[in-house]
Amino acid sequence: MKVMAFDEVITYLHRKSRPYSLLMGNGFSMAYDSEIFSYNALYNFLTSRDDELINKLFDVIKTKNFELVMQQLDMTLALLEAFGSDVKLQESIILASKKLKNGLLNSIHQLHPEHVYKIPETKIIACAEFLNLFIKSGGHILSTNYDMLLYWALMRQHVENAIDGFGREIENMDEVLRGEPPEYSNLVWGPNKDKQNIHYLHGALHIFDSGVDIEKEQYDQSNFLIEKIKGRLDRGSYPIFVTAGNGDEKLSHIRHNRYLSYCFDKLSSLNGSLITFGFNFGEYDEHVIEAINKATHAQNKIPPKLWSIYIGVYSDKDAKHIRSIESRFHAKVKIFDAKTVNVWG
Repeated sequence: MKVMAFDEVITYLHRKSRPYSLLMGNGFSMAYDSEIFSYNALYNFLTSRDDELINKLFDVIKTKNFELVMQQLDMTLALLEAFGSDVKLQESIILASKKLKNGLLNSIHQLHPEHVYKIPETKIIACAEFLNLFIKSGGHILSTNYDMLLYWALMRQHVENAIDGFGREIENMDEVLRGEPPEYSNLVWGPNKDKQNIHYLHGALHIFDSGVDIEKEQYDQSNFLIEKIKGRLDRGSYPIFVTAGNGDEKLSHIRHNRYLSYCFDKLSSLNGSLITFGFNFGEYDEHVIEAINKATHAQNKIPPKLWSIYIGVYSDKDAKHIRSIESRFHAKVKIFDAKTVNVWG
């Protein structure tokens, strides 16, 4: 399998006049700053806070992978329930799992750049140009990252036709019909979902489930976005955030949230080609591969149908891994050198 350059991929797909979408993983954020956005960075920050329980969990399971620790906690809880163990012990496991998730959220918040203008303009411009390739082709951008980098790049550069599905609804329509001025809701998901092409497959720091609506926090003149998110965290409100478990458990979490489910269905019905960047198709990503295969299995050759997938790799080891799992994809698979992508300038 030849390793292509990114420009080769784009030139070929442009010649085909085919829409191409982007699936991005943690490598997108690490390309901006690997010290901030790696799992190890979060692990090091979280364990440096001397929380005895969290440190003990990582030590016992001997990993720095949050998902693996949470998966082990879930498995332990299931075994305890099966053996009818002490309820208090089960409650301790549930508490430990919640504590780990909350610690992860707070660590991301404290490590994250304070606001969008902390990111150099040259980096934002380069990133917006990269993202615009996919929007202009008629494709979608799908991210499994929880951080704000994608949102900030799109917002600061005002990337044309990048639509995340959120908008404001008129809450006093009866009064408006009688000539009263309109009163608008918070930013809620739904008003623009039919045109949506930006999808956070595993949620993100700025997206919250209020119980009634899916809401989005937005920067305003009085408060930076991170501060507004911190306010929600302090009030015990947490972002939509898929972290735990294997592919099946992640999919179960996704299907129990209407926003996540909608985004996942879009992945399952992509048209044209898919390019991945910074996404390694690890052992907990079975649900993503299944969705890609579903898009490939369109009933006929009339769009929407996924024809090919181009997977970005950083090393020979990455390329070897993709070659070893190539047969799990039902679309044609090609690989390209992720280092040839000018994401952040």
